[in-house]
Amino acid sequence: MKQFVVGDIHGAYKALIQCLERSSFDYENDQLVCLGDVCDGWPETNQAIEELLKIRNLVFILGNHDHWTLEWALGGNVNDIWLSQGGANTIKSYPGGMPDTHVNLLQNARYYYLNKNKLFVHAGIDPEVPLEVQGPSTFLWDRSLYRTAMARRINGDQKNITPYDEVFIGHTPIHKYNDRPIKSCEVWLMDTGAGWDGTLTLMNIETKEVFISDRVDKMYPPGSGRIK
Repeated sequence: MKQFVVGDIHGAYKALIQCLERSSFDYENDQLVCLGDVCDGWPETNQAIEELLKIRNLVFILGNHDHWTLEWALGGNVNDIWLSQGGANTIKSYPGGMPDTHVNLLQNARYYYLNKNKLFVHAGIDPEVPLEVQGPSTFLWDRSLYRTAMARRINGDQKNITPYDEVFIGHTPIHKYNDRPIKSCEVWLMDTGAGWDGTLTLMNIETKEVFISDRVDKMYPPGSGRIK
């Protein structure tokens, strides 16, 4: 079984398909760790989630956009920030409402996944605090680990900054710095900007071979992404 990790998809179903095809991903035997934020952004959240549900060994980690979407699906909660950050497209992709299978994926999502001392989380963690006592706001929103990793990349200090052998995070787009994942210390920054005008990246966790989509903004009509 090959193991892969994918960054923030943000409704870019076409990019997801490209990455899966380019990696020759085996839906029955390979594992995919999704770092969250499959929802919101481009117009095909519905199709992207449906595709993920075909993967037998899927590990789905909750992102902040998935949390917003779940609040809408369960209680009809809508706010202007969410709508402008791609939520409007998510609502449009479900004209009949979100089916139970999609709701269940988001409801049963993990805040993090720890396997063989490799940690997968959407936004970040506090390395000084045990995982089990950290709250959802840290896992979904906290960019401090990203900032520390980027600062270490600049100053050249590559000593580990967490207790883990490797940490894989999304949430913060890096496509203005690089067109593929950035590794600093033991932290892999996986969001290559699929929610904006970047690409989606899928990576083999063991070999670090990357499979990159075309630029997502070229796959969809102008103006069909996020408002801001």
